[in-house]
Amino acid sequence: MSTRAFHQVVATTDVHSALDHADGLLTHLHQLRDTSLMTDCGDFFEGTGYYRLGGGHAEREILTTLYDVLAPGNHGWPHYFESGLHEMTVCANTVDARSGTPLFDRLRIVDIQDRRVAITAVMGLQAFNSIPAHQRAGHHVIDPATALRGLMLEHHHHVDSWMVLSHSGFAEDLELALACPFLGVIFAGHCHSDTYGPVPVGDTLVVKGGELGAGYSVAEPSASGWAARTTPFPSTGPLPRPLVGLAGQIAPLSRRLAQSLGTVNGPYRNGELDRNRLLADLATRLHTELGTAVVLNVTALRTTVLGDVLTLADLLAIEPFDNQLVHAFLPAPYGHDPAHLIADLTEQTGPVAFVPEPPTTPLVSVLTTGYLADTYLGGRTRQTGLTLCDSVRRTLTTAQPEREHR
Repeated sequence: MSTRAFHQVVATTDVHSALDHADGLLTHLHQLRDTSLMTDCGDFFEGTGYYRLGGGHAEREILTTLYDVLAPGNHGWPHYFESGLHEMTVCANTVDARSGTPLFDRLRIVDIQDRRVAITAVMGLQAFNSIPAHQRAGHHVIDPATALRGLMLEHHHHVDSWMVLSHSGFAEDLELALACPFLGVIFAGHCHSDTYGPVPVGDTLVVKGGELGAGYSVAEPSASGWAARTTPFPSTGPLPRPLVGLAGQIAPLSRRLAQSLGTVNGPYRNGELDRNRLLADLATRLHTELGTAVVLNVTALRTTVLGDVLTLADLLAIEPFDNQLVHAFLPAPYGHDPAHLIADLTEQTGPVAFVPEPPTTPLVSVLTTGYLADTYLGGRTRQTGLTLCDSVRRTLTTAQPEREHR
């Protein structure tokens, strides 16, 4: 892997292409790299306009330049199979559906000070199932605890301690620590919760760094096992010469994202966006305009702070996933029982907005995102030529819509 001497393990998580303060992030990562094993717990890609405009090129270069070991995330799943990134990625519980062959190397073994440490990763079942269906076709996930226990039995005589980069959620990682008490540290990811830790579970520490490029977590050997902490990234920093070119890729994207798209409508102006309200307004608008039942999930949108003017950065922060709107033809049980449809989608994706309420039956189709249609509704769709992004813009601003920016 590397001839660097590692004194600690650094883990970021859920950066989601948040590159607004790239100078501080890049500078600090570069400084940490001198003595740290640099790891990420997944979802480095997708989530802002930087990804929508740049296609992940800058994020990929950050990872290949500054990191050592990666856990795959559900966002940007295909990137982890690209040459350069695939070799850096480890995962104990994602396999080929037919052969059972691991999709990635299952672990790395490194020296952290005087300890031989196994670094592996797991992806939670919910995270895996949220990957778009066409991206995970032919892939399978097994129970994380089962995979980790099997891996430990194979390699316990080679290592002194175990660390896991988890893309499962903090609550799930607390359960994982109970199921796998041999773990020294679990670096948590995927959850977007306000819990960061470190939280001790027996002899295991569960810890999570700040998401969206806000910070990172650190673990280092201590007399009693491991010590862990969380630290924020500085907002700026003097870029080292090797990273100037990388920052140069990000700067023109920042300028494009500053473009004004119109005046924000009164209910949404000068405050943190209530995405539940926006989703309800959006679903009602689409139902009124198109005369069809509409179902949308809240997690298709993100929140941000809006001012008087909507910028392209604001819009792509709110709808970062380039969702297409489609007519999805419903499986028969859902068509005759919309309440069952709403309950199932809520369980799998989080809260949904459904209009009209109460729904009329039988339902043949609903207007929804291509993601929901393909992943949870069987994938039988008819295209509309509409995007969720453009619909969000029309709901938030008084400006007339133009061709959506890519």
